Amino acid sequence: MSDNPVRTAQGRVWLVTGASSGFGRAVAEAALEAGDTVIATARRPEALEDLAAAHPGRAVPVALDVTDPDRAGAVVAEAVLWYGRIDVLVNNAGRGHVGAVEESTDAELRSLMDLHFFGPAALVRAVLPHMRARGSGAIVQISSMGGRMSFPGVGAYSASKHALEGLSAALAAEVRPHGVDVLVVEPGAFRTGLNGTGHSQSAPVPGYEDTVGPFRTAFPDSDGTQPGDPAKAATAILEALAAEEVPLRLVLGADAADAIGAELAAQQAEFTAWEPVARGTDFDA
Repeated sequence: MSDNPVRTAQGRVWLVTGASSGFGRAVAEAALEAGDTVIATARRPEALEDLAAAHPGRAVPVALDVTDPDRAGAVVAEAVLWYGRIDVLVNNAGRGHVGAVEESTDAELRSLMDLHFFGPAALVRAVLPHMRARGSGAIVQISSMGGRMSFPGVGAYSASKHALEGLSAALAAEVRPHGVDVLVVEPGAFRTGLNGTGHSQSAPVPGYEDTVGPFRTAFPDSDGTQPGDPAKAATAILEALAAEEVPLRLVLGADAADAIGAELAAQQAEFTAWEPVARGTDFDA
């Protein structure tokens, strides 16, 4: 930390995790193009040197592993010391994982929860006192279409994103009276690197060749051919944040729209079929 840490920010102040690639990088670039200031975090901040060089003084690389809650709190504290505020927190850091539920180890499950749930929760708790005090702010949670639904091979990943979405739905209602918006982003397949080096796989267990097996190969094989454009996703996120009424959930990608739409229709049909049973379990009047 410098002897004179106070800095002057241009535009809004963003804190973006996982900003070295994928959605984090795209959102950071979009915010910078809009004239804002971005504290861009990554485990390896040297991967952000080009961003800092292209936007001197407005793109600030910072080392952060979001699974380290002490470091997360320190980064928020330093950002507030520098600029006096954080206007937008983007919880983006994450990775993919492929494996049947039986194949997924406790270590793998806990690692995903640390990254996708406990890390973002710690950052939310760190920024909220400052946002509430100012009566404004926005929290962007990068979830997934897997945060609204699931299918064979992504149970562990989806569980962590479902947890993030459950937290965020309650959070949105809690902080809305304080002028703070919460936006949960649910992308489909985008060219972010998640399908390539940005994912892990559980060791296979015999018996899941037909249900999980095809996805084991299809997921990494699709890297570089995913239909979603991260730059367009970033533009959509900024547009949603600028809306008069910020949506709670923002679905991105035609594939996600198709899948989530079908899931909602299936849930409605199932609920309608079993609604009489639900209503028949109260004590008799």
